[in-house]
Parts: sequence; C-alpha cells; structure tokens
Amino acid sequence: MMKLFPWRRLTVQAHGILYCKIPSLSFNFSPSLFHSQPEQEDIFDPPFSSTLKTHKPKKSITEKHENSASNEDSEKSHNFIVNSDLPFDFRYSYSETNPAVEPIGFREPPRFSPFGPGRLDRKWTGTSAPCLQPVDLEKVAEERRRILGETLSEEETAELVEKYRHNDCSRQMNLGRGGVTHNMLEDIHGHWKRAEAVRIKCLGVPTLDMDNVCSHLEEKSGGKVIYRHINILLLYRGRNYDPKSRPTVPVMLWKPLAPIYPKLVKNVVEGLTFEETKAMRNKGLNAPPLTKLSRNGVYVNVVDKVRTAFETEEVVRLDCTHVGTSDCKRIGVKLRDLVPCVPILFKDEQIILWRGTKDVQNSGS
Repeated sequence: MMKLFPWRRLTVQAHGILYCKIPSLSFNFSPSLFHSQPEQEDIFDPPFSSTLKTHKPKKSITEKHENSASNEDSEKSHNFIVNSDLPFDFRYSYSETNPAVEPIGFREPPRFSPFGPGRLDRKWTGTSAPCLQPVDLEKVAEERRRILGETLSEEETAELVEKYRHNDCSRQMNLGRGGVTHNMLEDIHGHWKRAEAVRIKCLGVPTLDMDNVCSHLEEKSGGKVIYRHINILLLYRGRNYDPKSRPTVPVMLWKPLAPIYPKLVKNVVEGLTFEETKAMRNKGLNAPPLTKLSRNGVYVNVVDKVRTAFETEEVVRLDCTHVGTSDCKRIGVKLRDLVPCVPILFKDEQIILWRGTKDVQNSGS
C-alpha cells in the first residue's frame, strides 16, 4: 500500500508531521469571474458610473472662419426666395378646385406654406398663394401668341401626332385624381426642354370634364392642345419656345391637406319634404345601376349617359364600388354642375342623383 501511495510516507515520520509541498487552491466566487473588472482609475461599475466629460481640442482660427462661412452659405440657401412672374394664383390643383367656394375650416394651420418657409414671395392663405401684382391680360395673351408663332399646318400636326401619340412615347405624363396640379407645370416645361410636345394620359375624376382640363393646361402652361382622343392629349409648346427664357415655377414641397367645405348633401333636399326625400333615396337604392365606375377609370361618357337617363327616369344610381368615398363625392360635385342634377345620397360607394325641379333642369340648358 505504501508503494501504491508514496505520498503517505511523507506525511507522518517519527511522530512529526511533514507537509508535502502541494500548492493550495482557493476558490473565490467573486463577481469578477463573470464580469469584466473596470480599470483601477475607475472605481464605479460602468453601467452606473457617471459620464466623463471629454475635452474637445480647441479649434484654430482658420477652422472657425471656415465654419462661419459654411453657416452663412446654409443661411443663404434657406433664405432663398423665388420670384415668379406667373400671372395667376398658385393652387395645388387648378382643374379640381373652385375658387368661388370658400372653405369653412382647415385641417392644418394656413401659416404653413407648402412651398417651404421663406421660399416664395407670395403669402399662402390655406388654399392658394394670390398674385401680388395686377395682371395685364392683353399683354399675357400677346406674349402667348408670340411664343406659339404661326399655326401648324396639317402636315406638321400629323407628323407631331404620329410621333407622340403612341403608348411607347417617352415624353408622357399621367394626370390622375388631382387634375392639373401646380408641380405638373414644372414637369411639362422639363419635357418641353427636349421635345416639341408632351403626351398626357388622363385618368380618374378629371376625365368627366375634359374641356376643363384642356383649358387649364393651355392657360397655365402657355402651350396648345393639338390632339385629343378620349383621354389622351398632346400639348404643343410653340414655334418660338425658348427653354432658357421659360417662366420660373416654384415647386410645392408637399401636398397640402384639403380644407373643409360645406356639407354636400343636406338632410332634406331643397324642393322636397322630409318624407319625399326619404322615399326618393329608397327608390334610388332599389333602382338598377346606370353604369359601374372603376377606380382611376375613364369617365368621359358618364355625363351624357346621365343626361339621357334623366329624360325617362327621375332618380339614377351609379355603382362606384372600390372607387373610394372621396372620389365618389368628387364625381357627385362634377355631375351636379355638368348635368345638372341634385345628389341626394352617398352610401356604400353608391351615388344617388335626382334630376331636380324644372329650375335645376333649365339652369343646364
């Protein structure tokens, strides 16, 4: 046994205790085994230690001059004011808003201009930025005639139409539910810089009144519509158009929120009693739909269809499923003025139109 365990011979000899030179092991379960210890200079635990202030090196005089110069340049860029000589009031949409109808409230403060703070020499009123200087209409018309030049011949018109009317035309713009918007004017001049004409494809609510769209495009841009087929337009820039001397069009940085207008449909329609209004609405909901409108579709023939239907029917229903509530109201407002008629109900994306009294019918003729 002693041979097997030689270390026991070293422990007891001649009534004395001889300790073997075995190094002692001590186990200390301190947090330092599981967490990194901070440096000796930092006596606090890092997650709970106070933030140390770092001393930044002092800037030299040349660096101070460079920073001041850069700040002045940034201030100049922020204080850049666009002076535009366009002879009309700036609005988000020219074809889909009526300046004669005043809003009863705003969804955002009118002091916030969509052109940006201090970037326009006109004051934003919440719906428009009015022109400050008086407009000489004769001078504007004369300048437009000078830019257009001589009238295009039939051969020149046919050549331009054949070049730009196809779907694969690279000079195309889409006109949607917003109609003729303000930023669209800048895009038109951008296309005119490299092309004589631009192709405009109209979709949605503005297609109910294409005459209104064409008139606003010609008036605001200064061009001329040389081709019109259903919802496709070709806008010609003119013979004497110079991209370097074109008018300055300030760009809107964001779309302003639509203001609040008076209620479109009243509880009791004018010319009817409460019971008659209720019966007329129920009759319209139970009637078969005159036509079904799709979202962002082409509504060129809707006005004629409604006028024809009112020759035999008193109430007409339009199925506007998936069109959207806001677009349904826009369609109702346009039909009220174009047919004319009286919208009496907007429910579940259904438009109920009443042909109205004789006074309403005579106002359209």
